[in-house]
Amino acid sequence: MKSDMKWTDETLPDKVVGKVEGRIYEATWEAFANQMIGGVRKARDAGLSLLVVDLTKLDYMSSRGLRALTLASREAVKPEAVTIILAAPNDQMREILEISRYDKIFKVVDNVAAAVPG
Repeated sequence: MKSDMKWTDETLPDKVVGKVEGRIYEATWEAFANQMIGGVRKARDAGLSLLVVDLTKLDYMSSRGLRALTLASREAVKPEAVTIILAAPNDQMREILEISRYDKIFKVVDNVAAAVPG
């Protein structure tokens, strides 16, 4: 089981895709928050309005990770809105998002290709 969090992102013609790997918990949530906020800013700077966060390789997220999502969503609404879509969560992550009701705050899709705003 990985204990570190790794983030990579790429700018595509219509969106920024951030890929997160590992675990988000007490030791890694701040780095995740900074990367998420950076992804929002990267999308905005490129004139894009979509950040897709690929959760395919994310094993676990604690409540600290949910806080990081909240911080990124606050950044996403100013000054030009950037939509954050969460893609491809595993079953455990999907359950965490449902229990915390974050699936009501963020659109959650089965894969990156399905990530369209709205």
